[in-house]
Amino acid sequence: MLIFDEITRNNHEQVVFCHDETTGLRAIIAIHDTTLGPALGGTRFYPYASDQDALVDALRLSRGMTYKSAAAGLNLGGGKAVIIGNPKRLKNEMLFRAYGRFVQGLAGRYITAEDVGTTVRDMEWVRRETDHVTGISRALGGSGDPSPMTALGVFVGMKAALSFKTGAESLAGKRVSVQGVGAVGRHLVDFLVQDGAQVVICDIDQDNLRAVANKHPDVLVVAPDDIYDAAVDIYAPCAMGATLNPDTIGRLKAHVVAGSANNQLAEEDRDGAALAARDIIYTPDYVINAGGLINVANELEGYNDERAHQQVSGIFDIIQEIFRLAATEGVLPYKAANTLALRRIAGISQIKNHWCGVQSQGRSRDWIR
Repeated sequence: MLIFDEITRNNHEQVVFCHDETTGLRAIIAIHDTTLGPALGGTRFYPYASDQDALVDALRLSRGMTYKSAAAGLNLGGGKAVIIGNPKRLKNEMLFRAYGRFVQGLAGRYITAEDVGTTVRDMEWVRRETDHVTGISRALGGSGDPSPMTALGVFVGMKAALSFKTGAESLAGKRVSVQGVGAVGRHLVDFLVQDGAQVVICDIDQDNLRAVANKHPDVLVVAPDDIYDAAVDIYAPCAMGATLNPDTIGRLKAHVVAGSANNQLAEEDRDGAALAARDIIYTPDYVINAGGLINVANELEGYNDERAHQQVSGIFDIIQEIFRLAATEGVLPYKAANTLALRRIAGISQIKNHWCGVQSQGRSRDWIR
């Protein structure tokens, strides 16, 4: 693997490799683009099979965060971090504080938050070493766990996609399969059941399955591999990425794909076209799952729950705009989403050519939405 080829392939600005011998920390921080503002993105703690896999994941996720922030209307860039290892065995205060010192060393170019394998408590440990962290508890002035807001964004995004496909946005009586009922998926099931949907779930974690099934006895539990064959209206991938590939797309019975997972298409062009060929609407992942980002970004202004809910609910309108743009320009929805994001980044980069003076107290306000 040629590392600089990977880094420059999508014009990443900076990649930082972090190691602390005392705690065993091995982490990678990837900053994709800071045109709109500091790069904000979560820290994923995962037992990658190789360092190469960890780097590729960090690069893909950070690029997605750039597009996600731009499409959501936030003045933030895209970044992501991964910590290599098993979070169930390696998590401790010292490791996260060591990681926090690396984040602090980037002087605000990267702002972190929780992601797969990390929690609000972990971010509070990070916060003891840096101010450049979001997703902390309400007690400390933060927004707490962003998962419910991510789920809310997916829920309203589903309605937007369904409305575009059928003309009606109600999920009452619709069948929805949720692949993965962890932090986000379980909250999504709550919204779906409350709206009258019939829900099919799977998860490789039996504890997650039991928790959701006990709360909602009417949900149908299937084996992880059987989720693709479920006869549903909407398939919601809410686990790891790349579940939409040549092996699975032909098995789908759904008319709409709308879920919280990142990088759902194993290969964008190939798999996006395959879904379109089967008349399945694909809701771009980095747009529909932006609720968590919007929520933690609100902490940068002083968290306001009502404002955050209003902005997350706006994902409905953003997705409708993307589908309209796709229809107008004759492109697939994920390409329309990319176009929307890139046009905003290009536009903002032009106005930043104008110097507007030194900011008060030496602090940039570029991140304000």
